[in-house]
Amino acid sequence: QVQLVESGGGLVQPGGSLRLSCAAVQFALDWYAVAWFRQAAGKERERVACIVGRDSESYYADSVKGRFTVSRDYKKNTVYLQMVNLQPEDTAIYYCETGPIGYRGYDCAPDHKYDFWGQGTQVTVFS
Repeated sequence: QVQLVESGGGLVQPGGSLRLSCAAVQFALDWYAVAWFRQAAGKERERVACIVGRDSESYYADSVKGRFTVSRDYKKNTVYLQMVNLQPEDTAIYYCETGPIGYRGYDCAPDHKYDFWGQGTQVTVFS
């Protein structure tokens, strides 16, 4: 059973930083695409970043470009989302997703459907 476990969320003031982690259990993330989504109350779910491939190609939503950075640690089987200069509009539950297993899992296309996701971690930016 593939499990993804997010952590690192919390409360932060505007301009602050957080680093989210997405650890995989019983599944080697390797070069698979791993995407970070966020869901804010009353708003549509938004994909904020995706990382894929041996060269760790990364993609970002316009709303976070220049502020968020996605990376991976192969040894720890973990993908990170470094967030700086956080703003109140970044407040949301953040989820990581990956899959499916196999060649279709190496895809960061905006409409890609992922098979596995975690429980999410709350990020709250307040003044």
